[in-house]
Amino acid sequence: MNRPEPAQSGATLAVARPAADLRARVGALEPELIAFRRDLHRHPELGRQEFRTTGLLRDRLVAAGLTPRVLPGGTGLLVDIVPPGTAPGTELLAFRADIDALPIDDAKTDVPYRSTVPGRAHACGHDVHTSVVLGTGLVLAEAARTGELRRPVRLVFQPAEEVMPGGALDVIKAGGMDGVGRIFAVHCDPKVEVGRIALRVGAITSACDRLVLHLDGPGGHTARPHLTTDLVTAVARMAADLPGALARRMDPRWGVSLVFGRIAAGSAPNVIPQHAELEGTVRCLELDGWREAPDLLHELIAKLAETYRAKWTLDYHRGVPPVVNEAVSVTRLDEVMHDRFGRGGAQVVEGTEQSLGGEDFSWYLEHAPGALARLGVRAPGDTAVRDLHQGRFDVDERAIGIGVELFAALALEDDRN
Repeated sequence: MNRPEPAQSGATLAVARPAADLRARVGALEPELIAFRRDLHRHPELGRQEFRTTGLLRDRLVAAGLTPRVLPGGTGLLVDIVPPGTAPGTELLAFRADIDALPIDDAKTDVPYRSTVPGRAHACGHDVHTSVVLGTGLVLAEAARTGELRRPVRLVFQPAEEVMPGGALDVIKAGGMDGVGRIFAVHCDPKVEVGRIALRVGAITSACDRLVLHLDGPGGHTARPHLTTDLVTAVARMAADLPGALARRMDPRWGVSLVFGRIAAGSAPNVIPQHAELEGTVRCLELDGWREAPDLLHELIAKLAETYRAKWTLDYHRGVPPVVNEAVSVTRLDEVMHDRFGRGGAQVVEGTEQSLGGEDFSWYLEHAPGALARLGVRAPGDTAVRDLHQGRFDVDERAIGIGVELFAALALEDDRN
């Protein structure tokens, strides 16, 4: 596909400095990478089931002269690109892609790469992330052979990002962060125009946990609720009161959000049930709130359950902490993006808002500094709503080349890392 045209006031895309050699290499790879992305899009696989995706990546990396290592679970892989003469102990620069899809239907009917698997779709852009990191690896493998790459690089193709607490922990357990000095990733953003990235120092996503509250009682007749535990009322009051009670007990600057998505109780209009369930998520903007939320929820539930004489258990599933971008890493992304695509500032959205979505890239940042950038995938002038985790989600595929050039430049401009 053609490279985006130079941008003017929100209409087109920019290339102020040609950087012809790297740009030509990326441009030559773009048709293959777009075809690769479309193949993944047609054949989406859920977390820890990405065997076909892993095999395609392994075969292509081997063909490029690399030696990928499949993770112990059989999906996801790591591959190091180490230039000849690299001193032992030299820190690796890592680039991460997530390779799993979502359990939803692909609602697109007007594209040839629509999912062929019912109830499965790449509706979060992981196929794009994977193609970006694959393309980065192909460029850097050649650069290592020609002596242009002067620092070792690790590519991380991670399974199960959509499965709490995230496949990043699988990667870390397998040694994927051993020796890594800095790590980068991109995530598709349908609100940002293709050719741009959005950056933020500090937290750019939120913590996200999942909970299931079980309430139990002896059951009984609706004519005599005073003789039993009215579980329907109890679970309804829990759903109504817990979010506000939690918010009032925590610092509002932490941005804590408890939202329930499922409530279940009873099977007949005149029978008080013996069991009820309430399921939802807890999201927090700050680490302090994420650490305090579980204990506080237990305390609040105990008090409400006592009021209604309900027995209770809480299954609280730790998800992911916020992704907290390190300032130096954000600066490097900003500098390289401007160097590659122009100093006018049109290509970088700085100070982008923090999302309440969760992202397990956060686990990597507990082991090394790094940053997650939002990769623009919206076509110029496109007003259609194609939000993440929706069946009609799609991208302007020119974003793949933008991401590859950004990552490859981060690795090749060694003197500035």
